[in-house]
Amino acid sequence: MAVPKKKTSKAKGRSRRASAWRVSAPAQSTCPRCGSVKRPHRVCRVCGWYAGREAVEVA
Repeated sequence: MAVPKKKTSKAKGRSRRASAWRVSAPAQSTCPRCGSVKRPHRVCRVCGWYAGREAVEVA
């Protein structure tokens, strides 16, 4: 049975655990109406359109 020769430091164990907590950049798509960058499946903040119709009136 394998036995470690040296004690693993707290920093080494915590950094190994922290590697799974990396945050990726959110997905982006372009609005087909105005061409601005927006999150997918959400109303466009610039023109207020979603799924081919005006969902929110933008002033």
